[in-house]
Amino acid sequence: MTVESTAARKTTRRSSGAKRTTSAAGAKKAPAAQSAEPELVQLLTPEGERVQHPDYDIDLSAEELRGLYRDMVLTRRFDAEATSLQRQGELGLWASLLGQEAAQIGSGRALRDDDYVFPTYREHGVAWVRGVDPTNLLGMFRGVNHGGWDPNSNNFHLYTIVIGSQTLHATGYAMGIAKDGADSAVIAYFGDGASSQGDVNEAFTFSAVYNAPVVFFCQNNQWAISEPTEKQTRVPLYQRARGFGFPGVRVDGNDVLACLAVTRSALERARRGEGPTLVEAFTYRMGAHTTSDDPTKYRRDEEREAWEAKDPILRLKAYLEREGHADEAFFEALEAESEALGKRVREGVRTMPDPDDMAIFENVYADGHALVDEERAQFAAYQASFADGEVK
Repeated sequence: MTVESTAARKTTRRSSGAKRTTSAAGAKKAPAAQSAEPELVQLLTPEGERVQHPDYDIDLSAEELRGLYRDMVLTRRFDAEATSLQRQGELGLWASLLGQEAAQIGSGRALRDDDYVFPTYREHGVAWVRGVDPTNLLGMFRGVNHGGWDPNSNNFHLYTIVIGSQTLHATGYAMGIAKDGADSAVIAYFGDGASSQGDVNEAFTFSAVYNAPVVFFCQNNQWAISEPTEKQTRVPLYQRARGFGFPGVRVDGNDVLACLAVTRSALERARRGEGPTLVEAFTYRMGAHTTSDDPTKYRRDEEREAWEAKDPILRLKAYLEREGHADEAFFEALEAESEALGKRVREGVRTMPDPDDMAIFENVYADGHALVDEERAQFAAYQASFADGEVK
């Protein structure tokens, strides 16, 4: 498997912020206010050409650029291995991040060690840069644990399956650290579908009123499972922040440099006590929503192919090669490293031990509870009945 697996070699001059047209008969004309393209922060074009932005710019060394590329390649390799493992029956489900590597690696690398992350269930790239072992991400999807890592070890909260609830958790945590006088910041990840949830809007309200040091990072991959963004909002998502009283910005979510620059600026703003920011990373989910989904049922192949030409890994590779920041030896070594990672993950999943049957009764209450004790004893007796091969 190559490091750019599934990525097309096509190039296009279309802007990464180009809107999708609809073919629905009788569709209403968009309001005049939406006739112009939304502002889009971009530092690296789909062809891998470096451009400048008056408000967001960044100066990275060749080593740092190679590091971002390595992060994206290894994250994609891990993600592809997890997808294969699910297809082989080793995992119950998997939510792929294919196509969203730049949004996650760029924003993740903008964080300081003392910042705190509240993810959804797709932030495998953010988990990678926070130092969470990839195999730990898979325990929950294999059904052997409820998370697999200590959130406080990496300031990376457990994956949140409930759509949008982590934005409230992030806001409350941010309000707490502000009261403690800390200068750290919090970031909450969610998707375009979650932006329609009441929890997200409540988090916006509380964070604005209490000036919480939180960054809301929305990965707009344009499809909330099978529902397109235009069925959820009449304005670009980043503009919603204005109604709650804080700034929003749309960034090219396939441009790792722009995602890094914009997120770093938003986090610094939060640390200065200037409150929340909404970052909309305009990207595309190139695969299925999860392995139980079939995207061919609701979107066109032409749309996916157009976005494959804007692949975040290919555009950074083109820039590295054009500027002489990486040679063939680097790419070959990274290819070998990615294959080794895939093998380690595959072996790690297949050798995961089953959980202790009695663990389900632990950590239910801080102290003992009579009903839980009774249920534990009943279940232990039931398990013991299998010792002689016959259920009693």
